Amino acid sequence: MKKNVLNTDLTGKVAVVTGAGGVLCSYFAKVLARAGARVALLDINELAAQGYAEEIVAEGGIAKAYACNVLDKAACYGVADRVASELGPCDILINGAGGNNPRATTDKEYFELGDIDAETKSFFDLESEGVGFVFNLNFLGTLIPTQAFARQMVGREGCNILNISSMNAYTPLTKIPAYSGAKAAISNFTQWLAVHFSKVGIRVNAIAPGFFSTQQNAKLLFHEDGTPTPRTGKILAATPMGRFGESEELEGGLLFLVNNEAAGFITGVVLPIDGGFSAYSGV
Repeated sequence: MKKNVLNTDLTGKVAVVTGAGGVLCSYFAKVLARAGARVALLDINELAAQGYAEEIVAEGGIAKAYACNVLDKAACYGVADRVASELGPCDILINGAGGNNPRATTDKEYFELGDIDAETKSFFDLESEGVGFVFNLNFLGTLIPTQAFARQMVGREGCNILNISSMNAYTPLTKIPAYSGAKAAISNFTQWLAVHFSKVGIRVNAIAPGFFSTQQNAKLLFHEDGTPTPRTGKILAATPMGRFGESEELEGGLLFLVNNEAAGFITGVVLPIDGGFSAYSGV
């Protein structure tokens, strides 16, 4: 296995990654395994998680895939018990499950007169079910797994929770109000958890990725023929480094924050990894 960029040693640790059937979270699982952790890959799509677990094992790591709906408390508790039995009690929890949904997205960036009656999905056409699904997937999909796995951490020094926030938490993006609001809630919740668990050996931090091209956002960023959408042009114009991030560029922040030697006095932090997006005013 190749070494990680910080030489963080997680040998003997058990890491749990939710949303591990996706592009970024499967990469997080691989990074943690390369650092020596035994990794549980959780996803509602067990086949996707299983494929990535097999890749980790092929590299010489230890990994197991588990089907898990992060919105089902009983299911999360059941998986937590299985992970503890098969890999050991959780030391590191990466709350990566989340995402947006077209049902919670407006068609246009700006509301204009006449949009209410037009053939366009405006703010007034958003259904509470769609908005609730996105908010719950991100916020409750972080809270419930934390309830399930943090019980295994309480009173054990050196345990970590890492949440996945977003640039949306700093400034909401157009079209996606539910996702933006949910990620703002994740940043706030990260700080709340950091304080709440500060006396029992658990540090809680988050990373806030900027713009990375993934399967989930591909339709917003590129046309079917692969050419960039106008939204991509706006994103890159507002990113001082002028490009999308690569998955590998999240590795350093991830490993730093779960490294108890390097970051043992850091808790309640949300670390932007965004090519300067959050620092740029546009002028």
